[in-house]
Amino acid sequence: MCHIPVFCYIIASVMNKLLEDQSKEESAKTLTELYTLYSVSQIKRMDDKYSDDKKMSAEEKGQFLVQLGKLAFKHLEKGTLIFYKKDLAECDIDVNWGALQAGVCTQIFNVESGTTGENMFSFVHLSVQEFLAALFVLHEGVLQTNSFLKTRKEKIRWWFKHSRFDLYKCAVKKALQSQNGHLNLFVRFLLGLAPILEPEIGSPLNVVLPQLAIREVSIKKTVQYIKEKIREDISPERIINLFHCLNELGDNSLVEEINRYINSAHEENTLTPAQCSALAYLLLMSDKDLDEFDLKKYLRSEEGLRRMLPVVKVSKRVWLNQCHLSKASCEMMASVLQGTPSHLRELDLSDNDLQDEGMELLCVGLRYPQCKLETVRLIGCLITHEGCSFLASALKSNPSYLKQLDLSYNHPGDTGVRELTDRLSDPNCKLETFRYDHGGELRIKPGPSKCE
Repeated sequence: MCHIPVFCYIIASVMNKLLEDQSKEESAKTLTELYTLYSVSQIKRMDDKYSDDKKMSAEEKGQFLVQLGKLAFKHLEKGTLIFYKKDLAECDIDVNWGALQAGVCTQIFNVESGTTGENMFSFVHLSVQEFLAALFVLHEGVLQTNSFLKTRKEKIRWWFKHSRFDLYKCAVKKALQSQNGHLNLFVRFLLGLAPILEPEIGSPLNVVLPQLAIREVSIKKTVQYIKEKIREDISPERIINLFHCLNELGDNSLVEEINRYINSAHEENTLTPAQCSALAYLLLMSDKDLDEFDLKKYLRSEEGLRRMLPVVKVSKRVWLNQCHLSKASCEMMASVLQGTPSHLRELDLSDNDLQDEGMELLCVGLRYPQCKLETVRLIGCLITHEGCSFLASALKSNPSYLKQLDLSYNHPGDTGVRELTDRLSDPNCKLETFRYDHGGELRIKPGPSKCE
């Protein structure tokens, strides 16, 4: 939303329309659903400018969407964003049509006057152009070079020989072959339209373009094809877009596919921060609960943690050990522990340079009433008696949840150990296991009743 400010407006427009109509429809779950609701609602707004006898029929609205889509796809292939009167005419759009002249389409279409005095047209954003292009290709069923030179008879013949799966397969191949990835979002929209067009879904597209729901959509075959492509040796950027495609198709195995890709890659993954952000978004969009998260699979750094923090917030068990973290990471984790609701139950920060300053920051979250951490591992984090004092204070403020605490290979000293073991006398303290180094010997303190 920060990179595309108009996206904020699109979301607001869709939600406002749903609230105005007091619709029982659920809010959009995918990007394609959002742009579908937006585009159809903007076309329907044209009726507000005319009397009943001049209102467009559902068929006319659908036809207008297809005409806009034809213009969008034709110039998406060329890489052009600005159109002129002749371009509209080639796509059967009447530039003198009242709706355009009255500015009704300004939320989809911009009209500006160039230095020559000739009107220039553009979509309000490239993403809108990409969505309409996908809608047109799905309607026409043809995605190949010079598709606009084909006659209607040739297009119909192509449809008889090919399925929707052939169309999806062709689109994915073209996107993977593009040099600059300019077809990535277009393909996501094209595939995302598949589940929307299921007859039982009741999409607004089925009203204005009912013919789109006639053909079999081949979702399962398309999902399988994309998974096969993910396992091929292609760039991480292309892989992530294929993950986006799986999400638009509503595939429930998204988390497993992402983890399979990560696990099958090099032992030390060196994803970029941007790739981490993309994967975080995808993991959050999955319907599956996130039980475990291991930062080492992605990017061992504080920047990696920052990018993946949204995933950490909804995970139950989190491993951040050996990730080159410092006190700044403790501040990030404290914010996670203060979340409502707090999902995190197990946290491993071992073998990081946290020191006492980091412990002070982390304990801000540990003492928070909403924190329900049950296991904390801080092995080899250069913690002294001062850091133990912060931990003891946090246990005093919030004693009800922590059951296991591991401070092995730190430097708590007798003072630090004493402050923590003293907390075991609190009847509200649930600490069962406390591991620490003392005199070169690893001791385990199981349960307050057994503590000496």
